[in-house]
Amino acid sequence: MGDFNHTDICWRDNAAEHKQSRKFLECVNDNFLLQVIEEPTRRGATLDLILTNKEGLVGDVKLKGSLGCSDHRMVEFRILRAARRVRSKLTTLDFGRADFGLFRDLLGRIPWDKALEGRGAQDSWLIFKGHLLQAQERCIPTKRKSGKDARRHPWLNKELLGKVKCKKEAYRGWKQGQVAWEKYRETV
Repeated sequence: MGDFNHTDICWRDNAAEHKQSRKFLECVNDNFLLQVIEEPTRRGATLDLILTNKEGLVGDVKLKGSLGCSDHRMVEFRILRAARRVRSKLTTLDFGRADFGLFRDLLGRIPWDKALEGRGAQDSWLIFKGHLLQAQERCIPTKRKSGKDARRHPWLNKELLGKVKCKKEAYRGWKQGQVAWEKYRETV
């Protein structure tokens, strides 16, 4: 938001007289921005703008009197957001609570020679996959990912995070001349 000083722009028609104003309008449109102020903010012109990339993000726009010696009207608005955080819908297998003994037992009971006999590679794969997914569903519970865990790869454990941190510290030290190149390479 701010004072953009394009007096010749007609926001209703999305048109402008001067080249610089047309370029500004083109930039606004190319970036899929919406201008939400509908009334003039200074002497019949809409100079003060609120641009948003999401309809419904800005609301309750009110123009008030001027502040101090300014000839611009004050703009009051609210940024609307959801009242509560959206829970993650991302689920993952919870191997920490898995029953691998039962999993092994379920897959071990299947007579694979008879189940796959006379079948091609594709059919055999589909049969194997079906049994595997059934056993997985019975033996490995799922959990919702949230917070930092939702963004972190499952293989990126504390040990690896510690090593990445050491690497970054060594790099920072090398850039500042506190660590020799060889020591940095050894850490990497």
